[in-house]
Amino acid sequence: MPTSKKLAPKTPKKPATATTKSASSSLEGKKAPAFELFDADGKSVALKDLIGTSNLVLYFYPKDMTPGCTIEACSFRDNIGPIKKLGAKIVGVSGDSTDSHGKFIAKHDLNFPLLADPGNKVCKLYGVYKMKSLYGREFMGIERTTFVIDKAGVVRKVFPKVKVNGHTEEVIEALKALA
Repeated sequence: MPTSKKLAPKTPKKPATATTKSASSSLEGKKAPAFELFDADGKSVALKDLIGTSNLVLYFYPKDMTPGCTIEACSFRDNIGPIKKLGAKIVGVSGDSTDSHGKFIAKHDLNFPLLADPGNKVCKLYGVYKMKSLYGREFMGIERTTFVIDKAGVVRKVFPKVKVNGHTEEVIEALKALA
């Protein structure tokens, strides 16, 4: 007796919370989404407080204390002089808690703020909270992405799917283009 294949019901390709691959890149040339988050000291920090007098390097990363995130943070730490000279501030964002950020900053002597986004609301606003895959397992998480935002609050450059080696130099070049 021939077997007939049943067609599976149509399902969405991605969960409703996932964003498209180009969501973060589509912000380029547009006003950066406003936000307000807490830093490692529990102080509220808003986008409007970070721009106006300087440009902003806003980078999103998956997790405190992990190898790639540590390399990226330490590279920004070690290159803060040239970045400040180009009129910019650096701020990191992840889903970690303020306590976790405090430990990360202390352990690696970071010289810029890290903002806590435990509900990933800001990560979703910026299109960096996406479906990821590791060892065949799919899950939602933060895709390492950097935004260069000018003094007026306009996203001038987006670096999606950042590879940490050489990334700080790319950011410095983007800041030079703003000068």
